[in-house]
Amino acid sequence: MVPTDPNPGPARLALAREVLGLESDAIRALADQLGGAFVRAVDEVLATDGMVVVTGMGKAGLVGAKISATLASTGTPSLSLHPAEAVHGDLGRIRGDDLVLALSNSGETGELKALIPPIRRIGARVVAIVGDAGSTLARHSDVVLDIGKPPEACPLGLAPTTTTSAMLALGDALAMVVQQERGFSREDFARYHPAGSLGRRLMRVADVMRKGDELPLIASGTPLRQALVAMSRTQGRPGAGLVTDADGRLIGIFTDGDLRRLLETDGLAGLDGPIDDSMGTSPKTLGPGELVDDAMHKLHEFRIDQLAVVDGDGRPVGLLDIQDLLDVRL
Repeated sequence: MVPTDPNPGPARLALAREVLGLESDAIRALADQLGGAFVRAVDEVLATDGMVVVTGMGKAGLVGAKISATLASTGTPSLSLHPAEAVHGDLGRIRGDDLVLALSNSGETGELKALIPPIRRIGARVVAIVGDAGSTLARHSDVVLDIGKPPEACPLGLAPTTTTSAMLALGDALAMVVQQERGFSREDFARYHPAGSLGRRLMRVADVMRKGDELPLIASGTPLRQALVAMSRTQGRPGAGLVTDADGRLIGIFTDGDLRRLLETDGLAGLDGPIDDSMGTSPKTLGPGELVDDAMHKLHEFRIDQLAVVDGDGRPVGLLDIQDLLDVRL
């Protein structure tokens, strides 16, 4: 339908601001009323030996699917279960050591009420997120998280908007507190997010570093001219050579930048001495198990293009060049 208002912009913006205001007010009120029930819900999740099975009907079910995904990606095994499918066989996904997280604004959703008796027979415990603490679902749950009765932002007062936002925010709060309680680290997060830009930033240095035939190792005392030849012949032509002592430990690094500076000051005569005379003696290093994201920050912090990768004994096992980060689109 074509709008009759020749300038509908202000009215549209006013309604949008009203929607956002109502939803933010509901979440703020939810934060103010958090208490013992939320703490018990966290305990229930942490004590669960099985999975957190999240279920809900309609829009609440879609919110539940997102909460389940957030739990799973932050260290809590979880799956999303459609309540209508559950009573037609998918109840077999639930075990006695699972925890069911059930979402329903009214707490009277027929499909969810039908699940309560079989869930109890299976032996799983139930945490409910509801808008009515006196509802059937709430009365038959072990822990009740009450979102209250915020007004829906829908102009008709019908479409789930404010209530689903409150459910989602409460589910996020639950997942984040549980994540912290588990001591879930950035390394753990990387394990579950191998794809996409986020996954690439959380890759291990060992996954992208140059190693083997691509690693330019040069023994201490090697004439600089010979070292330059070795660097040029190294696969991938790295912009640096790693200098090692008789025990194979890293003692220095010689970079393309060092070569330019040497030629500017000493000319070709500077190439006649050993590499030890021209190398940097305090190379920046990192371990192969560190995150690529941390390596990138270190390159930026010290304004350098290469990092030596060393093992626990200080022996070089790799070289990370800024070009390697560009190759994985970091």
